[in-house]
Amino acid sequence: MENYLAKAIVDACFHIHVKLGPGLFESLYEEVLNYELCKQGFLVKRQHPIPVIWDNTEMDLGFRADLIVEDLVLIELKSVKALEPVHKKQVLTYLKLTGFKLGLLINFNEALIKNGIARIVNDL
Repeated sequence: MENYLAKAIVDACFHIHVKLGPGLFESLYEEVLNYELCKQGFLVKRQHPIPVIWDNTEMDLGFRADLIVEDLVLIELKSVKALEPVHKKQVLTYLKLTGFKLGLLINFNEALIKNGIARIVNDL
């Protein structure tokens, strides 16, 4: 199921990138991607708070996931000059904290969107 979702997400990102191009704010790409995925009938959580357990205590907010699709795929969006190794580590940490198996790190600030997509897996 994760692979099916990933394909639909990547296709939507391609469509968005062709129409809008690179260089806009991350929040705009997030808004449009959320719209496109919901339009396709997917359950999407946007800016969803994820608690972190520390010392057997649940912290109110560990981080916010940009998008979570069907409670299976976590999406972290960027609009930066280049993805850094720390961005991939960030997504892997998010996956470990949530227990999700698949994350997509997507940088819309690329001339070709395919160069801005990284698939991150957690024991998949």
